[in-house]
Amino acid sequence: MFVGFDYGSANCSIGYMENDSVKMVPLTDNGNYIMSTLYAMDRELIAEAVYRDLPDDQKANYAKLRSSQLRRAKAVRNELDLDPNEQAVFIGEEAFNHYLDMPEEGFYVRSPKSFLGAKGLRADQIALFEDIVTLMMQRVKQQAEKKLEATITHAVIGRPVNFQAIGGEESNQQAEAILSVAAKRAGFQAVEFLFEPIAAGMDFEASLDREKSVLVVDVGGGTTDCSLIKMSPERLLETNRNNDCLGHSGQRIGGNDIDISLAMQGLMPEFGSESLLNNSRKIPQQPFWNAVAINDISAQREFAALSCKTLLADLMKDTDSPEKLSRLQYAQEHKLSYQIVKCAESAKIGLSDSNNHAVELNFIEQDLTVDLSLATFVQAIESPVSKIESLMKLAVEKAGCKPEIIYVTGGTARSPAIHDRIKQVYPNIEIIVGDHFGSVTAGLARWAHRVF
Repeated sequence: MFVGFDYGSANCSIGYMENDSVKMVPLTDNGNYIMSTLYAMDRELIAEAVYRDLPDDQKANYAKLRSSQLRRAKAVRNELDLDPNEQAVFIGEEAFNHYLDMPEEGFYVRSPKSFLGAKGLRADQIALFEDIVTLMMQRVKQQAEKKLEATITHAVIGRPVNFQAIGGEESNQQAEAILSVAAKRAGFQAVEFLFEPIAAGMDFEASLDREKSVLVVDVGGGTTDCSLIKMSPERLLETNRNNDCLGHSGQRIGGNDIDISLAMQGLMPEFGSESLLNNSRKIPQQPFWNAVAINDISAQREFAALSCKTLLADLMKDTDSPEKLSRLQYAQEHKLSYQIVKCAESAKIGLSDSNNHAVELNFIEQDLTVDLSLATFVQAIESPVSKIESLMKLAVEKAGCKPEIIYVTGGTARSPAIHDRIKQVYPNIEIIVGDHFGSVTAGLARWAHRVF
């Protein structure tokens, strides 16, 4: 069976073609999407979980590659008093719920796709990301096959134009290699990749009745991709669209960055980010940025380090707001960064339909609530939204022609702040908002049906 697989920064989904229309696979009891999150009681148990679901012909080679991790996994099971077959690694909503129950324990990662193109990854870090992505793909594939009552053999997987703002093609090759290895280990016999904005545009193209030049703006969880594409009903049937893609741009800037910016400017003041020291200087900002920068491995490592704990203890002696800074100490001690940013994400969603949103931070301090306004949100996200605007202009510049339609998609695209900025940049061009989550998956499904 052939499918389109959107391995997204925020969510994973699978679609397929049936009677010339796209069908989404219900991956959970509540919908078509699985959160791109993983929780392991110990990171050494991830390789063990991968090994158990590998195709038989790959197990021997994988066991050789991960011999030390598999050996340590046995010791970890004894230390944690886990039964040999007791589940110890979780994905999706299950992963997030385990993290909420035990944030200071275990190993939790959100949006692993955001890290795949990172520069300077060591061999052991690349191996870990291969295992994380493999396990997630295994579980998503298994769930889809269970629902479809069929074996999935071929997949078209979406990828951003650029996985990283820096690193260029080397970062793209590294990320695509990780995805390729993971897909093979997950049991896919053949895999093709397709730029996500092109996939999103393909779904929209099916609704056109004549040729149009369309700027597809895909604002996802971890990346924003823009492509100016010539579309028409006739082109929809072609298998090579290279000449129709007139200009691309992409960068690792998306919903996660908006959440982080909102957390920093909207929530961190209640953790002491605007307090002063005894010498009347503003408190150092780095610990606060590190606390919310959940898509930056180095920042998270620094925030969790003993040196950060020592720094915060020293700052407590000098700050004019010790009661606020103590909240950051609590977040650092109990590893609550993801929960804080998750609250910012909920506020972002709430502010899409309202001018105000109350953020409850009871997990930090009883009855702690922060009221955020739409105006605060717009101000907080100025930097990431400006970068999205620049990407749109770059794609148009590369294409050498202006779009007739702007098609906006991606989970973050529902924000009025994004719409308003696009209208400001292109006031006289029709803007169409697509399925916020399903456009890419639908396009990938169409392409899988075509190329396989």
